[in-house]
Amino acid sequence: MGAVGLGCMPMSWAYSTSQQRGDRSVRTVHAALDAGVQLLDTADMYGPFTNELLVGRALKGRRSEAFLSTKCGLLVGDQHIVANGRPGYVRRACDASLRRLQTDVIDLYQLHRADPEVPVEETWGAMADLVTAGKVRALGLCAVGARAGRRPGARMHDGTIRQLERMQQVFPVSAVQAELSVWSPQALEDLLPWCSARGVGVLAAMPLGSGYLTGTLKPGQGFEPDDPRARHPRFTGEMMAANQPVVAGLRRIAERHGATPAQVALAWVLRQGRHVVPVPGTKRELWAVENAGAAGLVLTDRDLGEIAGLPRARGSWD
Repeated sequence: MGAVGLGCMPMSWAYSTSQQRGDRSVRTVHAALDAGVQLLDTADMYGPFTNELLVGRALKGRRSEAFLSTKCGLLVGDQHIVANGRPGYVRRACDASLRRLQTDVIDLYQLHRADPEVPVEETWGAMADLVTAGKVRALGLCAVGARAGRRPGARMHDGTIRQLERMQQVFPVSAVQAELSVWSPQALEDLLPWCSARGVGVLAAMPLGSGYLTGTLKPGQGFEPDDPRARHPRFTGEMMAANQPVVAGLRRIAERHGATPAQVALAWVLRQGRHVVPVPGTKRELWAVENAGAAGLVLTDRDLGEIAGLPRARGSWD
């Protein structure tokens, strides 16, 4: 694939909600498309629903320029999020997403999370029916936040891979979305090899470490109460300070190339395979254009060696 996508979630969900502006977000989507970005990633739960409405508005008159990905399977309540994988719900959710996105077809429809009360084969079968009906072109699984089953010695994505193998028996998996970045490289151990061997694309979520790898966040700066980083073990003041050597290493490489730390971090993700697409989230035009420029940055063996030698990122749970 060799390109950078755009995660639309921060435009109306979770990160720094006081800074979210609809018109500015529309301009950001347009700037990303102008810069060569094609993949736009959203979900019905973001908002909820408002993110899809925003993307639909932004794509009015420009739908043919975008590869549009959205998700179903999670319901947002006042104080909780629950999974719903019932076939009837999946069909209704897809129709609702199509209306909000103002489109006749979704390019990639992802299962946001499997419902533990519904066999994944039933959910996946209902999603496959949407492909047959022409409402969806391809199916994917969002494994962001997924963890392995509590088996001794289990790797992070063991449970996801078992799930994927069950789904593949029903209908082909076209893409898997999972966290992958310089400071969270665990997907390289098992998930990426599994996908590569089967021709499955990988959408690399949080490739900039939720903003930390850009070098623009300062230790102890604090976050808005509803920002997930306010509760993340790597975003305490102590851990942000402890992980500064990771950002410093990216900055040294960036200076050699006349680039930014964010572009180096994204270029590293792109080097993990042609089937890997980093999907950084942003709500600002400047960052969207900067991120898109990472596709033109070619890291050398020296650069890759330096990144491999960076200290392991730490969190307050370590």
